[in-house]
Amino acid sequence: MSDKLCNILIPVDFTSKNKWAIAKGIEMANQTNCNIHLVNIIPSNFFSSITPYESRVDRLNSYDQLKDLAVSYADQLCGNGKIEVSLLEGNTTNKLVEYIRDFEMDLVVIGLSSNLFQRMTSSISVNKLARKTNVPVLAVGSKGLVHHFKKIILPLYNELSLRRIRMATTLASSFKSTIYMVSLRHGNNTPEKILNEGLDIVRSISRIPVQGVIVEGDNLAKTTIDFAKRINGDLIMINNPGEEQKKSHWWNKLYNKIFSYGSEIPVMTMNN
Repeated sequence: MSDKLCNILIPVDFTSKNKWAIAKGIEMANQTNCNIHLVNIIPSNFFSSITPYESRVDRLNSYDQLKDLAVSYADQLCGNGKIEVSLLEGNTTNKLVEYIRDFEMDLVVIGLSSNLFQRMTSSISVNKLARKTNVPVLAVGSKGLVHHFKKIILPLYNELSLRRIRMATTLASSFKSTIYMVSLRHGNNTPEKILNEGLDIVRSISRIPVQGVIVEGDNLAKTTIDFAKRINGDLIMINNPGEEQKKSHWWNKLYNKIFSYGSEIPVMTMNN
């Protein structure tokens, strides 16, 4: 992954949740001078082969909607960035993975429904997409529009993720943000050691403000969200948990859902 954002992918299905994803994507594009890719995927099914004319009409209608969507947001995009549109047909996740790889996307921005059940049953899995593509996936709800990434929170795990630190530094430089590294207190000096290493990495590659915080708690997910709310955080950046993390003492089965779907604060998921 490059330190510079060049292409942002936004999957659209012409529902209200697309509004906050596109608005956030444009805000980021204006700060980083990159392109927006609006992609709509029509699920393929048995009836597509039986009624090809109707399927073709659906595709034409969707493509027209995509073009209208691009035109309606074009004036909001500043700098050298532009809006691209693409219409695909097939399995949603597979087609997104192909597009991300073929066109070298640097970030995916997904809009979250206001309905929690619809979030949890979405055809796009944040964690699966991040894992399959190795590209950061940002999940944004309607309340995420008021945030401008001035305070970026990085929960620290048992090992440092250089990719996540570099991405946080890139965003913080663009948005003139402060990075907050958060670690849980244990009975040894491991959290402090990892925290100091993380602080040293940020300070060695940038002059942006960075703070380290050791907090009390048993669950990193809940503690991070509580801390982010307390300081009015604007973005939480997490690792896509691997098997080792799932077995650790702070893990619980709702970890993915709590972070990616339940937080009112925008959450960016990255593969470790």
